[in-house]
Amino acid sequence: MALGLFDQFASPTYLGIPLILLALLLPWALFPSPSTRWLSSPLLSAQGWFINTFTKQLFLPMSPKGHKWALLLTSLVIFLMTLNLLGLLPYTFTPTTQLSLNLGLAVPLWMATVIIGLRDQPTHALGHLLPEGTPTPLIPALIIIETISLFIRPLALGVRLTANLTAGHLLIQLVATATFTLLPLMPLVALSTAVLLFLMTLLEIAVAMIQAYVFVLLLGLYLQENI
Repeated sequence: MALGLFDQFASPTYLGIPLILLALLLPWALFPSPSTRWLSSPLLSAQGWFINTFTKQLFLPMSPKGHKWALLLTSLVIFLMTLNLLGLLPYTFTPTTQLSLNLGLAVPLWMATVIIGLRDQPTHALGHLLPEGTPTPLIPALIIIETISLFIRPLALGVRLTANLTAGHLLIQLVATATFTLLPLMPLVALSTAVLLFLMTLLEIAVAMIQAYVFVLLLGLYLQENI
């Protein structure tokens, strides 16, 4: 059976059960639980260092009100990063290539930041829709533009994550297919494409980590605007 390039992004099922549910639960089983011992394992120490560093960098410019979101956003970045990296393994599925999943994460969190802004400081939150010093004839048009840009934010969050991961996976598959096709015909050319494939895999690992960080960083910026 011939498979298309986009078949790798279809959510697999087994006995009618979507395996995306298993993929969403898997990251939490990979991280070690904190230990009560004085000396921790290297993996646990590295995990603690990453969490502390990320939390400090993300919440350093925020007011104390935003620090309540530390656990949620830190857990989210670890969750997304693990899902993105697991998708690079052979015979695995990347849930974050599904726009529905990414929008399911982006829309509620973005809506929570907007609701917090409207609840705590409605004047300041609504003031973002009209920049200071706007000429009177442009006020209606700017309010409409700023409102549209506000509602586009969660869509941009989900589409950015989906598009970057999908493009990287497609490019890796194309280069891998070319490598296996050229191997019996032109071994030297196949070797060069294999080197390119290795470099692209390293780049995709970096993209998987960076996109998870950017997703949470933008949520943090939206939160900072509303607190």
